[in-house]
Amino acid sequence: MVPGMDPDEVVRLRLGGQMLREPAAASPEDALRNLLAVQAQEFPYARWTLAQRAPSATAADVEQAVADGRILRTHILRPTWHFVHRDDLRWLMALSAPRLHQGNAGMYRRTGIDAATALRGGQVLAEAVSGGNHLTREQLAATLQDAGFAAKGLELAYLIMNAEISGALASGSPVRSAGGALKQTYALFDERVPAGPAVPLTRAEALAELTRRYFTSRGPATVKDCADWSGLTMADVRQGLQHALDADPAVLATTVIDGVALYFRPGADTGEAAGQARPRIDLVQCYDEYIMGYSATRHYMGGRAPAFPAADAPIHVVLLDGRMIGSWRHTLLPGRCEVDVRLSASAQQFNAAVDTAVAGYAAFLGTPAVRVQSGAKLEAHI
Repeated sequence: MVPGMDPDEVVRLRLGGQMLREPAAASPEDALRNLLAVQAQEFPYARWTLAQRAPSATAADVEQAVADGRILRTHILRPTWHFVHRDDLRWLMALSAPRLHQGNAGMYRRTGIDAATALRGGQVLAEAVSGGNHLTREQLAATLQDAGFAAKGLELAYLIMNAEISGALASGSPVRSAGGALKQTYALFDERVPAGPAVPLTRAEALAELTRRYFTSRGPATVKDCADWSGLTMADVRQGLQHALDADPAVLATTVIDGVALYFRPGADTGEAAGQARPRIDLVQCYDEYIMGYSATRHYMGGRAPAFPAADAPIHVVLLDGRMIGSWRHTLLPGRCEVDVRLSASAQQFNAAVDTAVAGYAAFLGTPAVRVQSGAKLEAHI
């Protein structure tokens, strides 16, 4: 048991565990292995979530890993897109699928997707993408329509999601649209995801693996934080913790703040790490794991995020030494990227650190980035 920490220590440990501080990951894949799963419904920004934890990585590096199938993008944990490493997807989907199907049950009924419809739809989709035939959503819709499905709107979305959760589909190699944007494709799950061990993980072992990797990468955090992030119940998380600690009592350290236990990676330095320059600005996307990895204890980062845009304000988050002080967004233009950064009135003196962060983002994009100066105040959001 570690004596109760102050908020600064919690923030420092989280920044380190999430690899927003040194030592960083060697590659986007290594960053993903550490984080286990990364929310990824906004693909352009989700690339940044991984790359900024592996400082030499670029957008193209992440795109190539997705194209190769080393990083897969699918609906898992909660019913939204996540990046998952291919070596983790099979056991993680087996663990989370029952909860996902349970959560989607109302929409399945609303869209007429009963068990027989879901099974037939999954078979049609699996056959269409077999043999390395990666298809876009529009191509899957046409295939389903040829098989007698309406395959429009919500029915199409939930037929595809059901096939992902049921282990029929995984993400394929993205293709570029006529306008140059990357479009998701789908592939056969068994052709993109390794078969795994001869004896699959038991549910107890999978719970232990999930909780261990969640708390070592995002701690200090609570059982409720992990439950809300994973889509599992608090009882599941407690069971996973018990199995992990029974297997190795030293795998996690514990501290208690305001009567609540927080778990984290043992041996992590709670002091100021050597060579870490301050002040430091981080531009993180609004669904970054530094934000979405917590619910009950998100307040340690300050502010309110994710946030809905107000008065055309950007929704991505500017952090000063781990705490929210503004928001940002990018606009891609021919030959350059404009980065709109808006700081709270009390943070204007950190413009030099912001410029350093924007330069890092430009290196990631591989294109010049121009900071758009804005005098807009964000006191309502901070």
